[in-house]
Amino acid sequence: MDRLKAMQTFVQIADQGSLTGAARALDSSLPAVVRSLAGLEAHLGVRLFHRTTRRNALTEEGRHYLQSAREVLAAADAADNAMAREAGEPVGRLTVTAPVMFGHMYVSPAVTRFLQRYEKMRCSVLLQDRKVDLLEEGIDVGIRISELEDSSLVAQALGTIRRVVVASPAFLKQHGVPAHPDALRNVDCVHIHPANIGPWTFRVAGKSLAVQTAGRIEFNHIAPAIEACAAGMGFGSFFSYQVLPHVAQGRLRIVLEDFEPPPRPVSLIYPHARLMPARTRAFVEWMKQEFSGFAL
Repeated sequence: MDRLKAMQTFVQIADQGSLTGAARALDSSLPAVVRSLAGLEAHLGVRLFHRTTRRNALTEEGRHYLQSAREVLAAADAADNAMAREAGEPVGRLTVTAPVMFGHMYVSPAVTRFLQRYEKMRCSVLLQDRKVDLLEEGIDVGIRISELEDSSLVAQALGTIRRVVVASPAFLKQHGVPAHPDALRNVDCVHIHPANIGPWTFRVAGKSLAVQTAGRIEFNHIAPAIEACAAGMGFGSFFSYQVLPHVAQGRLRIVLEDFEPPPRPVSLIYPHARLMPARTRAFVEWMKQEFSGFAL
């Protein structure tokens, strides 16, 4: 039995959630995947998955073995790419995740330029507005707009992003430009569910101020909420990058700039650098250069 290949098959089954998905990801046949898993389980003397008609769920032993298998494969991959690393030419595949709009506007173009520079690389870019568990979901690198909470990950600072309040010029003409965050308590505001349904946070005289806002419309996506603000439906609270094109076009104006909360860090996150493959290292350095001095 080829143990490394069997480990690779096992990891793909865990990542894809099915034998069929693993076979597709590995460009292999379903019988070959079944045989590889059976051989690995026989070698280890444990069952790695609970098999159902819909999905293969990891057993307790499988969960423990998965992290070890990932580390072994990363180490093997680093050895295989040693010559490429010396030559500065990363090889292989990366999976990258980022928030949807930020990923669309900034991350995806940077990844495209990375692939144009390194022709032996392939990338899968997953844009999703949720907190992703990199280790559980088999993702190499993530971009996060928040403080890092998971101590098992490494974070590289890329820049900062402001949280701003905006409204359309017509709405400001009708209701006036607010001089203090408290003015938002009695005027329509556009909300995004569940991101900013709660109080909006400001900085007043060096202290945090929470202002509960209300309005007649809410969305579960950012883009239509921005459009509603531009149409005069009220004030909105967004990350600066999300509204900069509309501000540049004169469709929105930023207000209450003196009361904005501290900027949010934009970080590149990845599992511990001890076994980081050459391709990941090259990508991290590329993104740090791409975002050098980034502040919005």
